[in-house]
Amino acid sequence: MERTPFISAANVSERLAQPPALAISTVIFALRPSESSGRPTLWLPLVRRIREPFEGMWALPGGPLTQSQSLQDAAATNLADTTGLTPNYLEQLYAFGGLHRSPSQRVVSIVYWAMVQPTEAALARESDNVRWFRADGLAELAFDHNQIVDYALWRLRNKMAYGSIAYHLLGETFTLAQVREVYEAVLNRTLDPANFRRQLKQTAHIEATDEYLQGGAHRPPRLYRYTGDPAAENSGAPPSSL
Repeated sequence: MERTPFISAANVSERLAQPPALAISTVIFALRPSESSGRPTLWLPLVRRIREPFEGMWALPGGPLTQSQSLQDAAATNLADTTGLTPNYLEQLYAFGGLHRSPSQRVVSIVYWAMVQPTEAALARESDNVRWFRADGLAELAFDHNQIVDYALWRLRNKMAYGSIAYHLLGETFTLAQVREVYEAVLNRTLDPANFRRQLKQTAHIEATDEYLQGGAHRPPRLYRYTGDPAAENSGAPPSSL
């Protein structure tokens, strides 16, 4: 069905005289199993818009910025209200303020991004208007949200090369194979297991525990933990050659 464009009631001169509105949007990344292979892949929740502009289209969780909230609090509150998630990693990503990103009024969006562990993501509320989607290959979203997701993916892939951000997508303990699966899901390519394991064990802040992952058919793999500063951006990850 052909979509009828939304037309603002304000004329052009009135719109130009209006001050820009401020909004908060959030990109939330988590690992979830692929529907085809079962391997971990990168997903994010989207919200179906229930009013114009772009009524019925999917969009990033977000909303207007109120007078009483800080940017961080507004992002956290919106996430909790729409998805039930309260991620530990929530960071300001970028500001998007294109002149024509909204057909009704100029809107400047302060975009945050969040990483949640699989156990957290499994608890996220889903409904007809809140669903998880594969981060790659999204259909057309409302506003410029495809551009925002693309930028967030680019930033995430760059941070994977030198920062500790991968560990925000894992639990407190993890196997080396699970770390590799994070890198493969984010980078969207296969990594050599032996080479990855060797390089990972040589990096700082990866500590072996006395625990093993149980429940598999083969010898249980050892569990590790990340001991560095979770906010650090310059340590804890394999070399960029991976």
